[in-house]
Amino acid sequence: MIILSLGSNLPSKYGGRIENLCLAMSFLEGYGILIDEKSSFYETYSYPDKNKPKYINIVISVKTNLPPIDLMSVLIHIEEKLERKRGKKNDPRTCDIDIIDYNAQTITFDYKDLALVIPHKNLESRNFVLFPLKEIYPNWKHPKTKEIIDSIIEKLPEEDRKSILKIKKS
Repeated sequence: MIILSLGSNLPSKYGGRIENLCLAMSFLEGYGILIDEKSSFYETYSYPDKNKPKYINIVISVKTNLPPIDLMSVLIHIEEKLERKRGKKNDPRTCDIDIIDYNAQTITFDYKDLALVIPHKNLESRNFVLFPLKEIYPNWKHPKTKEIIDSIIEKLPEEDRKSILKIKKS
């Protein structure tokens, strides 16, 4: 099972945040990456600066034979196609796609100037990943710690558990 998290907090020439995410999913399918499950769309405050535009996020599971580095190449290409600019960390963006889980493996690799870790290294603190992930895989376990998703969510600060809003079924 390969799980991706997609987020957007800026419009692109293609449309608003939800349109960016829908187009990103369409582009994935154009590369032969099959979408198996999709969560609802969720809205959250921007992190770490809540004054920046809010994010729309979705978690999907996909099927592909691509190894992680080749999948990452596709994801970055899709982000760029949707006008993502890589500036400072946590800058607003039209599209962000992260590999959350790749067949329950723990993987570290370099892609261009990025050091990537799967499962995503900040997964445990991200309500915008955990809540949509729980929606589609309520029994999911962290590949590295083997902790169940309910337990991980319980450890989130109360504000993070209450500030996420399910806005629309995908």
